[in-house]
This record gives sequence, C-alpha cells and structure tokens, in this order.
Amino acid sequence: MRRKWHWKFFSVLAGIILLLSACSNSSSTSSNKEPNQNKQTSQKEDISKFPIAVKNDGKLVDGVLTYGLVYDTPFEGTLSRAFYEGQPDAEVLQFFDEPLLRMNENYEITNDGAATYELSNDKKTITIKIKDNVNWHDGEPVKAEDLEYAYLVIGNKDYTGVRYGDALIQDIVGMEEYHSGKTNKISGIKVIDDKTLSITWKHANPSVLTGIWTSPLPKHYLKDIPIKQLAQSDKIRKNPIGFGPFKIKKIVPGESVEFVRNDDYWEGKPNLKGVIVKVVSPKVVLQSLKKGEIDIAEFPTDQYVNAKGTKNIQFIGAIDLAYNYIGFKLGHWDAKKQENVMDNPKFQNKKLRQAMAYAIDNQAVADKLYHGLRFPATTLIPPSFPGYYDKTAKGYSYNPEKAKKLLDEAGYKDKDGDGLREDPNGKKFTINFLSMSGGDIAEPLAKFYIQCWKDVGLDVQLVDGRLAEFNSFYDMVEKDDPKVDVFAAAWYTGTDVDPYGLYGRDVMFNYSRWVNDKNDELLEKGHSEQAFDTEYRKEIYNQWQELMNEEVPVIPTLYRSIIYAVNNRVKNYSADVYQFNWKWKDVGVTSETPEVE
Repeated sequence: MRRKWHWKFFSVLAGIILLLSACSNSSSTSSNKEPNQNKQTSQKEDISKFPIAVKNDGKLVDGVLTYGLVYDTPFEGTLSRAFYEGQPDAEVLQFFDEPLLRMNENYEITNDGAATYELSNDKKTITIKIKDNVNWHDGEPVKAEDLEYAYLVIGNKDYTGVRYGDALIQDIVGMEEYHSGKTNKISGIKVIDDKTLSITWKHANPSVLTGIWTSPLPKHYLKDIPIKQLAQSDKIRKNPIGFGPFKIKKIVPGESVEFVRNDDYWEGKPNLKGVIVKVVSPKVVLQSLKKGEIDIAEFPTDQYVNAKGTKNIQFIGAIDLAYNYIGFKLGHWDAKKQENVMDNPKFQNKKLRQAMAYAIDNQAVADKLYHGLRFPATTLIPPSFPGYYDKTAKGYSYNPEKAKKLLDEAGYKDKDGDGLREDPNGKKFTINFLSMSGGDIAEPLAKFYIQCWKDVGLDVQLVDGRLAEFNSFYDMVEKDDPKVDVFAAAWYTGTDVDPYGLYGRDVMFNYSRWVNDKNDELLEKGHSEQAFDTEYRKEIYNQWQELMNEEVPVIPTLYRSIIYAVNNRVKNYSADVYQFNWKWKDVGVTSETPEVE
C-alpha cells in the first residue's frame, strides 16, 4: 500500500501519504473468512526486534549505489518540496535537497543542519541563520531570500500546491493579507541580511519546534517563472536544483534519476560517487535485490516472511510515522473560499460510518497479510508519537453484530430480501469504493474490505470496477470526484504531532471534507501558546482522538512498520525516520559491485 506524504517538517517522504492497497481472495470471500495469505506462512513478526541500522565493518570504496522506488506506476516528477505530493517524488527529493534545519530523535529542530535558529522569549519569532558554505548546485549561495521566496510562493494566491493549509504558515504575521493579494510582501518575514531571516507569528505555537517549514527555493533560478506555472516548469520537472549531497545528472521521466556527487556539499564530500534511483515493481523487488540490481529498497511488509533469510541483503526497520485509513467523502473543497464544505448527504449519519468501521476485521489483515508488521490502529495519532498516542483508546475492533445493529438504528435495512440493505427511504444503496493498485495484496485486500461490508448487508463496489493506479487515485480523491464515496488510503504524518494539517477546516489535505466546530476548537487549542505545556497538549489531543473516534470521518485501520532491504555492501544506512533527509552524505559501499545471492 502506497502512502501520500503530508509535509510537515521534513517532507522528503512528506507531502502526504494516501497509501492504499488491498488484500483478500481474488474470488469473493465468504462471511467470516480471513484474508488470503497468498500461500505465505502465518508466522508473526515483531518490528521492535529489527535492527535500526545495517552492520558492515568493511572499508568504503568510491562506488555508485542503486536505490529502488518500489511502485507499480511511474513517479510523477514534481521535484520540489513546495509542490510534490506523492511518496515517489519524495524519495527522489531526499538525494538532492533538504531542509535548512535538522531534528533530533524527538523530532525537534536542532542547530546541526545547514542553518541555526534562535526562538524569542515569547516564542513568537524565530531567527534562522544559514551557514556560509551552503550553496545551490549551480554554485550560487543559499540566501535568506530563498527561504522567504518559498513562503512567498506557498502563500501566493496563484500557488497550485497544497502546503498553504498548515497552521504555522497561515498564522505568520501578514500572511493573510499577502494571500488575499492586498500586499506583495509578508510583513512577518524579514530578511535581516544575506544569511539571516526572521519569521514572526501572531500566536506562539509549540509546533514551531517540530513543524516549521525551512526548505528554501532557489529564487535566482525560479523567480522568472509565474508561480502558477512553477509546478509544471522544466526547472522543477526536468532540471531541478537543490543544495543536498547529490546533483541530478539525468532524468528519465517517471522511470529513473541519475545523481552525481556534490563535491561542494556544505557538510563535506559524500562517500558515494553517485546514486541511481529507478522504479521497481513490487512484484519483482525481491528478485531485483537478490540479483544485485538494486542496493536499497523500502520493502513490502507483506512479502517479508518469504524474503527473510536472503543471504545478500539485510533487513532493518522501525514503526513508521504513518497509518492507513478509510475515508468518507462528506463534501468538497471550495477552492475560492479555500475551505472544506461538508455538503454530501450520503454519509452524514455517523452510525453508518461507525457500522462500516465495526465491520472491518483489521486484526485479520494485520496478522494474515502483514504477519504482524502492521497492527490495528485505534486512533489518528500513531504510537510513533508515544507522548501523545492515547493507549487507552479502543478504536473499532471487529464486531459485525454491532455493525448490523447500528445500521438498523440508522434506518438501513434489507427491505426486499436480497441480503443487501436499502437506504432509510427504501431506495437501493450502493457505496462506491476507491482503492489503489500496487503489489500482490492490493486486489485481495480491497475485496476483503468489500466482503466485510457485504457481510453486514452493505453493497460496496469498486469505482469503475477496478483498482486505480497511484496518480489516478489521488487525482480523483483531491478533486472530489463524484464517483467516489469511500476511499482507502494512508497518511505519513510528518514529524509534527499537530493533526491540523490533515483535518483542519481550511486544509486541502482534509480529503474527507469533514467540518466540525469541536474539531476546530480542539485543533486550535492543540497549537496554542498554552500547548507549550506538554501535559495540557496531551490532554487536548486525547480529547481530539476521542472526538475523531466518535465521529469517524475516517476509519483508522492499521499502523505501519517501515522495512528496508539493504545489500550487504552498503554501510552507514539507517531506518531512523528523523534522519531521513540528511543521512545520504555518510552512506557508502564497501565493494564496487553488489553482493548477489
């Protein structure tokens, strides 16, 4: 299942995640049947027992590494942090671009990156100073005006991306006036000198430490392109530049990217001479690893049981900053007003949504399809945020009888005796379900969900009768295609626990288009000045998790583990999420050719 990335602090694997897939028999599954195991064993694994980093004591050589993008579809090629949305583009971005500020294992910004920062006593102003030796790949220095330019692009009324919805961006002093076109500057952002910039917010927000945007855009390179045309321009899609450890040498659109070492990287010369990134189908990723055709790949968890023990590769892993979910289309995005409108009557009754949640056997999916490497989700804050994840939340465990009772109470009853329920007005009730292709379990999982809902009397059909590939899937979800009633997806949360950027009233990423006054109130409190008090913030987010479980605009289904398969010749590679954007300078290889099985 592929996720879409929500950017937050380090959006390299960020922007969002609608990941989706499916698993169950290709033939219809009978009531109470477990999802098909695809002839794999039922052995359960424990992600906590996986090493976090590879072991290799060999001496580094000057080699080229091949990185596999594990997808069944081409990558889109929007190679800018301000504009990309999908995970494939994020995985390409990690090699040539990075945020100015790095973070620690608690996802808090530090002074170890390409810039340093100071936060004012009232916590409303941050001052960022870029180090002197930080240069774009064309040799121009990275300047304070480049970071200002990124905010000017994202906040512009002609901006075509999805980053503007973040609370920290919207709350900058003067951003509202700039966004509405009343002024051509953001008064709260001041360029102090070539290397120093300050940002001032209307309100103090604890997310400044975990969610601030510090990815500059090369103003000298992009400024002549109208903002509304930037995302489709050659300077982003064919010839992008960054200031990361590698430079782009060649792009084969949708298929591969060839990188060469950036000898002038601000942190020192990278160990690798180059990197080749190429798309690899999930169906052949294991064979590609065994043959040494790729050195590193994020490995499908559903395939791990059959792959472990492979001699030429190591598996490393961790709990991911992500969760799978099923979303309801409750309305549409009003682009003019820049807000969600909840005007679709089909799923307004929360008992219907609750019933669909109780009907799904997430434990069976986790055990039989993912062998324990995914596990049932109970809230919309994953356990990768241990300080805020509500361990007491029960979520929606499998309870088809309760689902049937709720449907009866909501007026959805089988009135013609065909085994399928009609709506409260006695009319045929069909639910159109959008699910994504990708990997061996995508189709079985979708059919398993459909069967779970059929078991409680709901008629659910795949949109257009088939799975949608990644780009088509997101196009339909983001544009609120009227054919879609329900969709299976996943979010990468980013490193900021604040869920506003995914569920706020005026956030495009709120794909369910859910609007609720209590939600507005809790999200506002969660990033208020008072929320610098961790205990207060935890209590607010516990209330928010409870509200979301009660209202169910989306059904959290599975928490995710992330596993990487790594050739034995690779050194200094880690699965640490917080290091994602800046580990590539140290990664190397200890032989010129990969080990093969």
